[in-house]
Amino acid sequence: MITDQQLQSVIGSTAVGPEGKLGTVGEVYLDDETGRPEWATIRTGMFGTKEAFIPLAQADLTGEDLRVPYDKDTVKNAPHIGTDGHLSPAEETELYRYYGIGNEGSAPVADTTARGTAGQDTVGHGTVGHDTSGPTTDDAMTRSEEHLQVGTQRVEAGRARLRKYVVTENVTRTVPVSHEEVVLEREPITDADVGTALDGPAISEEEHEVVLHAERPVVAKEAVPVERVRLDTETVTEEQTVTEAVRKEQIELDADPDVRRS
Repeated sequence: MITDQQLQSVIGSTAVGPEGKLGTVGEVYLDDETGRPEWATIRTGMFGTKEAFIPLAQADLTGEDLRVPYDKDTVKNAPHIGTDGHLSPAEETELYRYYGIGNEGSAPVADTTARGTAGQDTVGHGTVGHDTSGPTTDDAMTRSEEHLQVGTQRVEAGRARLRKYVVTENVTRTVPVSHEEVVLEREPITDADVGTALDGPAISEEEHEVVLHAERPVVAKEAVPVERVRLDTETVTEEQTVTEAVRKEQIELDADPDVRRS
């Protein structure tokens, strides 16, 4: 039995019988009194141009398949009833009798308060269908596919900052320095300076003193500006490969074995 929670999953699912696929579920008919799913229409024939009613009393939804205990011939030979949105009591009784359900004639009338998008009507020689991915179409299907469109978006990728700090290093310089040394000079006495030499006692003690000078390195430091540093940005373009899954529709032919193909 199909529950109300499974209703949307039933519409558009694949009906499967004991021998394989029967067709696609187009519409679900609800009971007028209980509101429970009572009947479903199955698209059969080439391109799903025929619809047949099938009871949901013994149906079971497994994944995307609606499993029913009826084979393809049973469904195809069911009483032909128009899918106009409502089943009359006589039509429902006829369907109950055909499928051998014991309460035929006593069941309330079913109404399509839940209608799928996979039903169809036959108009003239062409077919007007309901594309499950779009509105009602003409006698051709529209095949669509997704195209990948890749752009760029400017986002913050990180930050950089300037930070100034002080480090100390040893610097060695060579500086020339001079100093005075004592040099002992001896001069012979000449007639020109004999008077000066004999000026004083003949024998005496005497001292002479000379001040010696020397240079020493003197260190001084001063802070001087050497350069200006600022932050700027430049744009670098590189290529990145983007991989994304896109969907596209495929169309295949599902026809009865006795239908000729060209």
